[in-house]
Parts: sequence; C-alpha cells; structure tokens
Amino acid sequence: MAVGDVTMPHMHVVHGVKIGSAEAYVRYPNRRDLVIFEFAEGTNVAGVFTQNAFCAAPVHVCKAHLAQTNSRYLVINTGNANAGTGKTGMANAQKTCEKLAELVGVSPAEILPFSTGVIGEQLPMERLLSGLQPALNTLNAEAWVDAATGIMTTDTTPKGASEQFELDGITYTMTGISKGAGMIRPNMATMLSFVATDAPISRALVQQLLSTTVEQSFNRITVDGDTSTNDSCIFAATGQAGGTEITSADDTRYAVVLDVLTQIMKRLAQLIVRDGEGATKFITITVEGGADTQECCDIAYSIAHSPLVKTAIFASDPNWGRILAAIGYAGVKNLDVEKIQVWLDDVQICKDGGAAEDYTEEAGARVMAQTELTIRVDLGRGQAKDTVYTCDLSYDYVKINADYRS
Repeated sequence: MAVGDVTMPHMHVVHGVKIGSAEAYVRYPNRRDLVIFEFAEGTNVAGVFTQNAFCAAPVHVCKAHLAQTNSRYLVINTGNANAGTGKTGMANAQKTCEKLAELVGVSPAEILPFSTGVIGEQLPMERLLSGLQPALNTLNAEAWVDAATGIMTTDTTPKGASEQFELDGITYTMTGISKGAGMIRPNMATMLSFVATDAPISRALVQQLLSTTVEQSFNRITVDGDTSTNDSCIFAATGQAGGTEITSADDTRYAVVLDVLTQIMKRLAQLIVRDGEGATKFITITVEGGADTQECCDIAYSIAHSPLVKTAIFASDPNWGRILAAIGYAGVKNLDVEKIQVWLDDVQICKDGGAAEDYTEEAGARVMAQTELTIRVDLGRGQAKDTVYTCDLSYDYVKINADYRS
C-alpha cells in the first residue's frame, strides 16, 4: 500500500507522442507487459542509465543506439530484466529492435529497448516479438496511464506526472511516467522513467536538462540501497507544439523548462519511494551545515540505508541513538560531534552531540508514528545542504522479495 498521495493526475497529451501496449505474456497472464512509444520525426531524445557494472543487455543497446542517432521508438517489456543473460541476451535485445524496425520502417538504431523484472532469465522471444504488432495497433496519444500500468513490476500503483506551461504565448506540455518499488538506490535505481515534452529543445540541451534534473530527483532516492542492473531514464522533446528551438541555457525559456522538468522528475522519483516495497512511511532526510554536498549526501544515505533506523521508524520506536550511529559511521572526516543537532520534524532529539534537554520519549514517538516525517541534521561545519528521500523497512519488504520469483 503506497504512502500518502499517489493519485494519478490528468495526463496531458504531448504532441508528437503516441503510445501503445499489449499483453505479450512475458511473465504473467492477463496484464499489459509490453509498451511502445512512438516519437514524431525530429524528436530529440536523451537518456541516463544505471552505473551498475552488470548492466542489462538493453542498457548496452540503448547507449549504443543513442550514440548513433535520435530515437523514434521505445519498446519496454516488464516481467523479465534481460540482465545477466550474456551474449544471448544481447542478441535478443538487438532482435527486438530489428523486428520492431521492420514493422515500422525505421532503422534498428532508431529504437531503444528497455526491460525490467527478474534477472538471469532469457526473454521469451516468441511471445515478446508476437506482441509488437498488437501494441502498435493500439498507438494513440492518450495512453499514458496504460503505459504506466504496463511497465509495473512489484509496484502497487501506476506512477505519473503532467504539467502545462507557457513560453512566448505558446502552451506546452510535459508528461512522464515511472516504475520502481524495490532494488532502489541512487545512481539510478531499478526504475524506468519516460518523460516527454512538445517544446522545441536542441538535443544537447535535452541531455543537459535530463542530467541536471536526475541528480536532484532519481539520484536522491533510496528504498533498500541496491542499485539495479536496468535503471533507465529517458527525456524526449518533440518540438511539435511549435515555437523556435531553445539552443542555449542562456535563453530565458530554458529556466522555465528546467523548473518544470525538475518538478516532474522529483514527483516521479518520490512516487517510487512512496510505493517502496512494503513501505508504510515516507521519510525525508535533510542534512545541512555541511562542508560540501558530498558529505551531506554521505550522511543522509548512511541514515537512509540503515536497517536499524528504518525498522525503528516502521515500529514507531524513537530509538534515536540509531540515527547518531549512522551519522558517525558515514565516513565523514574530522566530524565534530559536539556541533551536531538532530530533529525529528519539529522535535529536537540531539543538541550539541547529546540528548536535547527538553526532549521526551513521548514527543519522539509522536513524530515516529506519522506516515510522513523528516529527519533533519545540522553538522555545524559549513553552508552545504542536501536532501534524500526514503521509506521504512517492514515485514512485507521481506515477504515481497522472498517470494519475488515464485
């Protein structure tokens, strides 16, 4: 059960984008598990991918194809990650592109393949390839919700975000979807995300916008500390709503697009945490007063990845010594613990490295019992600040992952 508001908004149509889906029975019957995106000719496409050395076959193919040309089609399957599958897996990812290219009349290099699901099993290629034409037959501009459903694995809810904005009197749209619930940690996660706008943006700036916004969104979430083999995030600008192309970050329109994309990406990223496997609480961890951003992130992730902190929050147990321990083993050099302050929402639990004089167990328990809470740490050594989003660790997380392949 997802935490907080995970309502699917009205998904505005993006001019130049059509989506189709089908039931290909990649792993499970009676559910959409194959999705195709079609982009108008001239669309500029960018991507960022997992930093896991064991990255999946489709990730390798996506990187190679993006380096060659722009993309016209995305093809996504769920239920099977096509990771840890060796040369056969690479050949299957290429074969998927080749078959779709044959059906739509483009080069295989203009197609990007994506897979998500169980690692170490070969794709059921006959079923997957047979599902391509049925998915193409359903292509339409309003199928964002179907697509969000079709890329789910252990997600309990589809995830989407959509905004409209104005530049020089023209109304543009930015709409995106994501999936992910477990094997989630920064440097991307076992997540897929696809965002598109009909604003006109040069290919170089599309990549710049994506890389910038991913850093403060998908690279600031963690569910369980595991970096996936398949995580991918795509941003496409079709330019189909008109207007002159944005080619420089100095263009005043760039700042507007950056702001909207940041909102979209943060929403999609936080939806993944809210729907974390077995999650019952959404936790914001802000570390301020750092010497630099890196040490703020190191401490925030140390807290966010601590099983002891996460289980204490699940149990609504204000065992705040676990937070101090996580701060202490984060590896930040020359940390003066006597300058450290820690709060649970508005309740100060640690002052100058020790228990705050007015802290009470009842006040801490009250905050811990909330479904959404903030842990704030002030290191007292500089001006840097950063924020990470995570969730608690419950019995259901173990159950979900123990039964995942069954």
